[in-house]
Amino acid sequence: MKQNHLPVNLNLNVRGLETSATLRINEISNRLISEGKRVYKFGLGQSPFPVPESVVEALRQNAHQKDYLPVKGLYELRKAVAGFNYRHQGIATDPEDILIGPGSKELIFLLQLVYYGDLLIPTPSWVSYSPQARIIGRHVHWIPASPGNNWRMSPELLDMVCRDDPDRPRVVILNYPSNPTGNTYPVERLKLLAQVARKYKVILISDEIYGMIHHNGQHVSIARYYPEGTIISSGLSKWCGAGGWRLGTFSFPPNLRWLLDAMSSAASETFTSTSAPIQFAAVTAFNGNPEIDEYLRQSRRILKALAKYMTESFEATNIKVPQADGGFYLFPDFSHYREKMKLRGIFTSNEMCNAILKDTGVAMLPGSEFGLAPGELVSRMAYVDFNGAEALNAAAVEWGEKKLNGTFVHACCPHIAEGTDQLIRWLQSL
Repeated sequence: MKQNHLPVNLNLNVRGLETSATLRINEISNRLISEGKRVYKFGLGQSPFPVPESVVEALRQNAHQKDYLPVKGLYELRKAVAGFNYRHQGIATDPEDILIGPGSKELIFLLQLVYYGDLLIPTPSWVSYSPQARIIGRHVHWIPASPGNNWRMSPELLDMVCRDDPDRPRVVILNYPSNPTGNTYPVERLKLLAQVARKYKVILISDEIYGMIHHNGQHVSIARYYPEGTIISSGLSKWCGAGGWRLGTFSFPPNLRWLLDAMSSAASETFTSTSAPIQFAAVTAFNGNPEIDEYLRQSRRILKALAKYMTESFEATNIKVPQADGGFYLFPDFSHYREKMKLRGIFTSNEMCNAILKDTGVAMLPGSEFGLAPGELVSRMAYVDFNGAEALNAAAVEWGEKKLNGTFVHACCPHIAEGTDQLIRWLQSL
């Protein structure tokens, strides 16, 4: 007799929930590669650079650490994060106001769990913010952005949303440099957003996971302008090349310690504490040293050169690209080719990305995964498909202080150059 396999006992909030788009495209890419196909991996945003050797050595020296650490995190690490905040942003943070978790992604989820409030995020936004709210059962309010303002959140629209019910508890997530667009917020825009956040007493999560790889090293935290309500979210995954280590940090203002304590209580009943050896090694990362400073300098040079190379290549073929200020993402708009794509039966960003992957091996994510309407022919491309260790060495030794250009990209990041070329040829052949 045929058995009924309907998921009748699943929580309604997770019925139909799929694997995160970024992880899914990586699994698809790896499967195609295992089948012998050529794939250009512009899907998953994983840092291509190795973990700095001093941090790796710290992990080796602490591999024996086996005890459960405090739920809030190793004190030495929280002290190092406080020092990191002060050195880079001039923000004084008490170690007691810092929470360590197994990735900033988990900490953002935990905050949404313990704080009863709506989630406000700009369109487009990182793929996991909205699904996390859905799992918990929180209302999500998208604040539409547009190419005209580089897809940034508008202070006026944020005010308009909050004005309807000014006392309603809300969480606003501001991620910059942005995933998916790569752009950041000018200081004046940050100040205006801070004014609105203060006016309505919103909890602001400033997701600054890409802050240290601002291409010019000029990241500015909104916590400077709204210190009493901003939680700085960071970690090791992007600037330190340690995504798989799974270590994230939340830095709270003193008046939100009640929220930190609530998250800590929930953490004690879920993940207990973050991996001990990783926490001990992270002390070295957040304390910093000349090796890490040089590592960051060369990483920024390389990422800036790649963004410039791809942007100029696309714009020369009528593909609009918002300015990328940091991180390793571009958000190209292919609407110039809309009519030609229609002749191929392509009407949505998802159909476009599927066709491009099938025909060229270029793997990227559709804009619809980041909150855009399906018909907007936009994609997110992570320019990380290169050997980061080799590129760092070449940038430091062979290229020294020379400007990194297209020659460098072709020589040291050939998959990026080839993938970009394949995509442009496909568009021109439509």
